[in-house]
Amino acid sequence: MAPTPQPPAPGLDPPPPAAGSPADAKASGAKAASAITSGSTALVGVLGDPVRHSLSPAMHNAALAELGLDWIYLALPVAAADLAVVLPALEALDCRGLNVTLPHKRAVAGLVAELSPLAQRLGAVNTLVRRPQGGWLGTNTDVEGFLAPLRQGDWRGKRALVLGCGGSALAVLAGLESLGCGSIAVAGRNPTALAAFVAGCRPWLAELEALSWSGDHDPQLLQALATADLVVNTTPLGMAAASDPAAAARSPLAAAALERLQPSCSLYDLIYTPRPTALLRAAAARGCPCYDGLEMLVQQGAAALRLWSGLDQVPLAAMRRAALEQLPQPH
Repeated sequence: MAPTPQPPAPGLDPPPPAAGSPADAKASGAKAASAITSGSTALVGVLGDPVRHSLSPAMHNAALAELGLDWIYLALPVAAADLAVVLPALEALDCRGLNVTLPHKRAVAGLVAELSPLAQRLGAVNTLVRRPQGGWLGTNTDVEGFLAPLRQGDWRGKRALVLGCGGSALAVLAGLESLGCGSIAVAGRNPTALAAFVAGCRPWLAELEALSWSGDHDPQLLQALATADLVVNTTPLGMAAASDPAAAARSPLAAAALERLQPSCSLYDLIYTPRPTALLRAAAARGCPCYDGLEMLVQQGAAALRLWSGLDQVPLAAMRRAALEQLPQPH
């Protein structure tokens, strides 16, 4: 039985105060107060290229303020060619921990002193933790983040279909395996890339099925959609983009493909801008339980903060609220 869908988070939050209003001034003052640094302020941050769009600084700094930690979290744009220099430099500066985002997750895995078993299996790192003996430990909290919205359901023996075979799909596959799904298939539009991806996963996911996705009417894909209990979109199709106003209206699945879904099939889109995506709007109209990627973002960040700080509990509500405040509000 699929889990009950959660109500959309944006509807639970009041709209942001109008610019220039007393409430806005109060909010700005609170943010400024929480951002005061001292001579002992420690650094944490996220490495990426580009990375200025990241919600992680707002999310983490809200948590750090609530915890009372004298740390600051910054977005750190770093080119791939500079990673081998930047990582030891940040360690020398006593940086307490790092997140890693696109396009560096695979490259960083080859530059750290140690990999966690999960990061070694996936060949991808999204979190760096300082080791007592020196150097960075690379691990991956994306899997934990992905699983968070699915924990309430029983997915043992269920059929899962993953759309896309890029880097994000690795964490999704590891998560689906841990849920005990009965069958897992991955669909990719590029046959060469799909074959290479599946071959790389075979050592730890031997039963992974590769599906052709040559178009919206591909018979393999349509059959998989008709029998799926869970469909996960890991492609960027449907993500809002300032450079392309029409991007948010796109969907990885056309109407004809969506019609194959059973109302009991859950849809999980890793995209969280816009909320909801065109894919999730269409799936919800069919009665499907739907999840977007915001909770994955919050939960993977919280897992990283627990590793850096050594704390068992971190303020998830504050992190979720701060991330939501950075997103465009629905009209």
